Amino acid sequence: MAPHPSLLTRRAVVRSGLATLAALVAPAGLVGCSSGSRRPPKADGDSGRESMPAAQRLRSLIDRIGPLQAANADGIRLPAGFSIRIVARSGEAVLPDGHSWHAWPDGGATFATADGGWIYVSNSEIPLAGGAGALRFDAAGTLVDAYPILEGTNVNCAGGPTPWGTWLSCEEVAYGRVFETDPWGTTEAVERPALGRFKHEAATVDPELGCVYLSEDETDGRLYRFQSSTTDEHGHPSLTEGELQVAVVDAVGGVTWVAVPDPLGTGSVPTREQVPEATVFSGGEGIWWFDGTVYLSTKGDNRIWAYTTATQTIRTIYDRATAEDPDALYGVDNLTVSACGDVLVAEDSGQMRIVAVLPNGDLTPLVQIEGQDNSEITGPAFDPSGTRLYFSSQRATGLLGGITYEITGPFHEPLPDDEAC
Repeated sequence: MAPHPSLLTRRAVVRSGLATLAALVAPAGLVGCSSGSRRPPKADGDSGRESMPAAQRLRSLIDRIGPLQAANADGIRLPAGFSIRIVARSGEAVLPDGHSWHAWPDGGATFATADGGWIYVSNSEIPLAGGAGALRFDAAGTLVDAYPILEGTNVNCAGGPTPWGTWLSCEEVAYGRVFETDPWGTTEAVERPALGRFKHEAATVDPELGCVYLSEDETDGRLYRFQSSTTDEHGHPSLTEGELQVAVVDAVGGVTWVAVPDPLGTGSVPTREQVPEATVFSGGEGIWWFDGTVYLSTKGDNRIWAYTTATQTIRTIYDRATAEDPDALYGVDNLTVSACGDVLVAEDSGQMRIVAVLPNGDLTPLVQIEGQDNSEITGPAFDPSGTRLYFSSQRATGLLGGITYEITGPFHEPLPDDEAC
């Protein structure tokens, strides 16, 4: 993730050390990727992601959450009525004699399972030996399995879930790739070259228009859209046939999408420079589609953007430069969105918080970690019930000491069929 200028030195030193370490621990001859699954392949037609239950109807209660309380013994501040537990530590077996959790946990998402449980997927941002891992929970919230779903890739920062139950894992390197992975760990990951080769950060699928929006983590990055031209055999938007486009924003926020001539960057001109009139988004980070709006964070200028797909216009819903609150967001990074449109923002450094930007613009801190100043918050994602929030502190206890947490509390409640948010 592209750091704020004040963080350049720290991140450069960390990356240098990790690159050396990764070169020692990475499997020999890394030229592609594998799912890394230790599970047998599914039979034809037996796909876990096709058997996902329908999403629960929920109402957000985040606007009712009170202030953060004093830190607990581990330096974690939560609102009253909330609790927290550790579900994984980098370099340690998640379950006895089981899968060891990856270093530098980053972007994440959850996937409902047919047995009433769910899977939390998390990327590894470590160089050369990145990839992604998964934690599986049963219907009672008990952690029952852990396994890799992608291995042998490079600096897998963020990505995004698809509506059909896969995880798009993005490489945050020059000419980085996007891999479509199986959260159930039974199907090999597949590279999706049509989504372009650039310094990918995150991705989000618009199920209404059949396209994928992508952020780019460069100081002169761009905002991209892959417009699918057909559907696959399951009726989902194809990730192999279509056009990669880049946003051009006019003076009043109108967005025009222009085709990128060479999405794979096979020539001498980087992807982001191929359309000279394309608008710069400084340090593109988290991106999330919700109810006809695509939310984007840009860490270079500490802004949260909202692109309305119906009107093809974009505006800012948060800008630190104009914020009057002394506790304003800083280092805006990974995003997720509540059931009613609260935008949850993870801070890279800053005050080490997850903060909700409410639809009216108010800020509600949901968690803060004290004493982990050399880390960053990553991977926020709700479980299907909306009452558990997963996230990681990427370097909580040192260079390779990431911790993945679960907060439980009244973030949401069930929504009756005859009511709306």
